[in-house]
Amino acid sequence: MHHGPPGVRSLIRVCSFESRRAAEMSGLIQRSGAQAFVAPSMQELALTDQAEVYAFCDLLWRDAVDTVIFLTGVGAQQLLKAVELRYPADQFVHKLAGCTLVARGPKPTAVLTGWGLPVPIRAASPNTWKEVLQAIDGSLDVQGQQVAVQEYGMPNTALYEGLADRGARVLPVPVYRWALPDNLEPLQQAITAAIRGNFEVLLFTSAIQIQHVLSVADQMGVRTEWLAATQRCVVGSVGPTCSTALAAAGLPVSVEADPPKMGPLVRAAIAAAADPGSRTIPAKSPNC
Repeated sequence: MHHGPPGVRSLIRVCSFESRRAAEMSGLIQRSGAQAFVAPSMQELALTDQAEVYAFCDLLWRDAVDTVIFLTGVGAQQLLKAVELRYPADQFVHKLAGCTLVARGPKPTAVLTGWGLPVPIRAASPNTWKEVLQAIDGSLDVQGQQVAVQEYGMPNTALYEGLADRGARVLPVPVYRWALPDNLEPLQQAITAAIRGNFEVLLFTSAIQIQHVLSVADQMGVRTEWLAATQRCVVGSVGPTCSTALAAAGLPVSVEADPPKMGPLVRAAIAAAADPGSRTIPAKSPNC
């Protein structure tokens, strides 16, 4: 940990790669008594070609979709915006009402219930693809069904394979993709600062963040140095999916949030940096 002059307790320095909720993350860190540096690592870009969305709508309007899985609240909202370019929103919601709806977590559930739709199948925490399949297994036989899946920035091939193994015909419905931020300077600064030992804590809230940080580190020619720097930090993961991606990339997972939310993540990581003996590495291999 960074130490200041004798008798002066230095603030723990925390770097987060949060993007959409950057201001909220910064506030959480500061209210926890630490110094925040937030370097946005991703942005959501709507797809210019919505062919998959309209292929889904074509099937939906012909009552040829049995089950729809919503993976994110933002994705559900963006799907509606894309649909509205061609169809009335109330017709879309009416057609969805004829399907069995599955939500990966509380955010897509909130969007769907806001549309007046029942959500009979909801994945339990920590809301990974494995919990989605477990929820389906406990409530629904998808053998022979047409199952549409609202994607969230990238294909979830493990989920698709699990559905196909259960006899479903899977229709991915992408509505946006992840891209690097237009301004890479904060991310580059964060990578350089980490290599110099300027952070005690690194926080990750998605697998895409890790991929993007590594991509920029590669562009800078400092991937090896940055990975080495992470070994000296408390690396906080928001949940199992993120932990799996961190481990695959060669980063240590010092703490994993429980429940998988930003507040518990910030508190656990800062506590671990303040008292190394409090670090809690997940007892079992994280699920992806």
